Amino acid sequence: MSDMSHPQKPRPAISQADYQRLSEFRYLIRRFLEFSQLQAEDAGLTPRQHQALLAVKGFPGGGPVAIGDLAERLRIRHHSAVELVNRLCEAGLVVRDQDKDDQRKVLLQLTERADACLADLSAAHLDELSRIEPMLRSVLARKDRDTLQK
Repeated sequence: MSDMSHPQKPRPAISQADYQRLSEFRYLIRRFLEFSQLQAEDAGLTPRQHQALLAVKGFPGGGPVAIGDLAERLRIRHHSAVELVNRLCEAGLVVRDQDKDDQRKVLLQLTERADACLADLSAAHLDELSRIEPMLRSVLARKDRDTLQK
């Protein structure tokens, strides 16, 4: 059922090549995520813990990361981020610091142990990305080639 106040735009034609490109893209993402999950587990982390450490270390601007920021970066609810941070603290991977400017805000910092673990994981992930990069570039570039061929 469509909303009459917002008429739908005509859907562009989707070619078999478009479906194949989307399918290949999803496949490459799934392969990378499976690789990432296995690497995290081999390092003694859950995939979510690995994602959290990476989100803290790679936060845009390199600034301090609050629990709300972590929740947003992981696309999880605040209370789920709090539980995750609790487990990371118990594992000796993250420490909490009170924000000096806003006492209500808790800032997260990786421990040396987390930094070392994340460096190893990130090196493996960058290697895997460089391995699949040509396939990703090929999938992403097909649209440009398809447009040029028309």
